[in-house]
Amino acid sequence: MLETIRDLLFGLLDRPWALLFIALAPALALAYWKKIYPHTTLVWGLVFAWVLSALPLLEAFVPLDRLRETFGVSPWAIPALTVDLLIALASLVDLISLPGKKTFEAERSAGRVVSLGKKHEIELSIFNRSNRSYTVAIRDDVDPDFQPDPDTFDRVLPPRSRLVLGYRLIPSARGAFEIKGVYVRAFSALRFWKRDLFLHRTTELHVYPDLKQLAEYALLARTNRLSLMGVKRTRKAGSDNEFERLRDYLPDDNYRFIDWRTTARRRKLTVKDFTVTQSQNIIFLLDCGRMMTNKHEGYSLLDHALNAVLLMSYVALEKGDSVGLICFSDQVHRYVPPAGGKRQMNRLIHAVFNQFPTLVESRYDEAFVYLANHCRKRSLVVLATNVIDELNAAAIEKHLRTLVGKHLPLGILMRDHAIFDRAKFPVPPQDLFPAAVAADLILWRQQLLVDLEHQGVLTIDAFPEEMTAPLVNRYLEVKARHLL
Repeated sequence: MLETIRDLLFGLLDRPWALLFIALAPALALAYWKKIYPHTTLVWGLVFAWVLSALPLLEAFVPLDRLRETFGVSPWAIPALTVDLLIALASLVDLISLPGKKTFEAERSAGRVVSLGKKHEIELSIFNRSNRSYTVAIRDDVDPDFQPDPDTFDRVLPPRSRLVLGYRLIPSARGAFEIKGVYVRAFSALRFWKRDLFLHRTTELHVYPDLKQLAEYALLARTNRLSLMGVKRTRKAGSDNEFERLRDYLPDDNYRFIDWRTTARRRKLTVKDFTVTQSQNIIFLLDCGRMMTNKHEGYSLLDHALNAVLLMSYVALEKGDSVGLICFSDQVHRYVPPAGGKRQMNRLIHAVFNQFPTLVESRYDEAFVYLANHCRKRSLVVLATNVIDELNAAAIEKHLRTLVGKHLPLGILMRDHAIFDRAKFPVPPQDLFPAAVAADLILWRQQLLVDLEHQGVLTIDAFPEEMTAPLVNRYLEVKARHLL
């Protein structure tokens, strides 16, 4: 029996390919069933063992017949077999040191609401329930497009311990997303093996348009520093407004509104603030068609439009007005009836966070018919869209013109960086023709804006990322001039 085993072992040494297959077969089985893989150390050990197993082939060049007759086998077989057995024994012993499926547990602490393009903090807690220490690599199940920083943690987990990790992510898309679990890669004691474990821990993230700008606006409004956001103070036409509050005097305030009694008591110039007419309607028409699919700085035109629309909605609701919303492309996707109050802001946010631009032709006629059927009261109708050709420009001009008189239309036409950058001068000689075409498109676009203004339509012409302040300023101007 022993001679048979010996002959089998030494026979395998004469066939290194067979020996390599026998060594890899258990590793493949472990990888398939247990998610256990050879680490770099074991791979190099197998390569070394295979090289030793191939040494008997040297007998074709180095005659060692006498040694073979003395030992009964190739003289290379004994050291090769010894090394192979040592590597096999060490790998089997090291395999036992890998953790089981229930060795680790994970918890995740993260806010459900995330702002698009803003850093979001997430905290991971990994528990080691065993009495052994493990070297691990930890990665959360986050979409790589969310840019987790850092994306992987290399740590040592002491026995019966809890490891707290924190990282940041920057969402690059709106919508509802799930983080389904945590990936843990644990290494054996001798680094011969590694095992991949997936710890189920589901967390749902709702990525909304930029909400942090709302908190920033509220803070600057309380401290009278809205100019830092580009929001201008607009003088109110007339003085038929109701008293709202007292505040510190600013250089551009009218001295007639100074409250002298309060000034004497506080020993600081104090003026009266008045509220403008409230309970007016603002309706946003958001184009979700092909015109809004262009991207700038990684975000679509619709993303930039939503950021501006939500901030203006916040300002309007703070002023006591009612805000509504219609999202449309080839059909009307979402409608939020005009209403006031703090809850309306939540309704608007939930209505738009999962609206995305699609490559379809926008039906402005259906959107404006829907508006006429659902909104009878005179309103400030804000259309956020883009124009790149005469076809959709004619449709926009036609439908905005029909609102004049019944409503106050405001058209937001976002600029395309690709066109405006191409028309910048000086231009290299080889780019003169594209620059001339871009300049012609800009002149045509400017003429469209002039025509709309002459027909009684308010307009905003701005780059997508610079649209928020002009939109809020135009709204404040409308309120101050009592255009509604």
